[in-house]
Amino acid sequence: MADTTVVTVTVEGIGTVPVTVTERGEGRPFLLLHGGAGPQSVDGFADLLAAQGRVIVPVHPGFGGTPRPEGLDSIRLLGRVYTRLLDELGLTGVTVVGNSIGGWIAAEIALLGSPRVSGVVLVDAAGLAIEDYPAPDFFSLSMDQVAELSYYRPDAFRLDLDHMPEAAKALMAGNRAALAVYGGPAMADPGLLDRLPDITVPVLAVWGEADRMIPVEHGRAYAKAIPGARFLLIAEAGHLPQLETPDRLLTAVRDFAETTAPGH
Repeated sequence: MADTTVVTVTVEGIGTVPVTVTERGEGRPFLLLHGGAGPQSVDGFADLLAAQGRVIVPVHPGFGGTPRPEGLDSIRLLGRVYTRLLDELGLTGVTVVGNSIGGWIAAEIALLGSPRVSGVVLVDAAGLAIEDYPAPDFFSLSMDQVAELSYYRPDAFRLDLDHMPEAAKALMAGNRAALAVYGGPAMADPGLLDRLPDITVPVLAVWGEADRMIPVEHGRAYAKAIPGARFLLIAEAGHLPQLETPDRLLTAVRDFAETTAPGH
């Protein structure tokens, strides 16, 4: 059963940040970070992962109708917020799993070097600027185009905006606005690739083979730049393998967490 609370953390330079957190399961801790599609895009996977341990799913401030403090305006700062969240919750041996911008946040968490983190899984992570393999301009795309680029089977995931309730449309607009603040127009940090070699925590980069939103070459670049990182390609999945091939992603995350657990 999922339990939702608001945890307030204090981050230098920002002040207090209220973070809406949903928890499931118990045991080995996982921090599961959603992408631009919002927290509902990882809910089903969180239910599956809860069989493996305690799953903490924060809502990025500004998503899902939650408040975003004025100074919280970058992915790097979100990484600091969630590092402080782990401190506040007193967790150790945490496996951080992030999809899309959640993966970008996970990379920033890895760069902070918290002793509470035992491993990081980047799932089709955004964040890199690679000239030869550019990501499409997300903010210029229609929802149909987003589906085409994001899924192996796009017809199964198209959204019918004409029949969507106004409240749901408003939440989507709020999510999109928050995404623009955090990721910027390019949804990338040109300096991130050069910083990745400083990561010392074990990392697994997992990519859906059909991802055309963040091309597979970005996953290979993450894995190449991070010392000791591994790369795993998932067939019949696109940008959100937690929705298209959840069992395969679950196996990858579970196996990685077992090999990186403290004392292993």
